[in-house]
Amino acid sequence: MHQLKHIAIAGNIGAGKTTLTEMLSKHYGWDVQYEDTTTNPYLADFYEDMHRWSFNLQIYFLNSRYDQILKIRKGTKTVIQDRTIYEDAHIFAPNLHDMNLMSSRDFSNYFELFKLMSSQVEPLIY
Repeated sequence: MHQLKHIAIAGNIGAGKTTLTEMLSKHYGWDVQYEDTTTNPYLADFYEDMHRWSFNLQIYFLNSRYDQILKIRKGTKTVIQDRTIYEDAHIFAPNLHDMNLMSSRDFSNYFELFKLMSSQVEPLIY
C-alpha cells in the first residue's frame, strides 16, 4: 500500500520556501505545487488598490490552495507545497483586516469559509 504524503513549507516572503521546496523535490523526487502568482487574476489589482481587492485576493488563494489539497489527496504521489492554506487564514487575512484593508464583514465571511474547508483537511504539523 502506498502512503500518500503531503508536505507544505511555511514562512515569510523571501525566506527561501521556494528554494527549499525545489531542493527537497529534486532530492526526494517529489512533485511540487507552487503558489499561483503568475495566473492569479487579482494580484496586480491588489497591489494597485489593496482595500478594494484584499478580500478577492484572499478568496482566490484560499480556493487555489484548497483545490491543490483536494488534487493531492486524489493522487498517489508525494507532493510538496511552497505555501500552506493556514498562512493565509492565520497571518495574511488577519493582517489585512488589522490594517483596515479588509472589512470585518469580509474577514468574517472569509474565515468562516476557511473553517469549513479546513475541517475537511487533517494536517500533521511538525
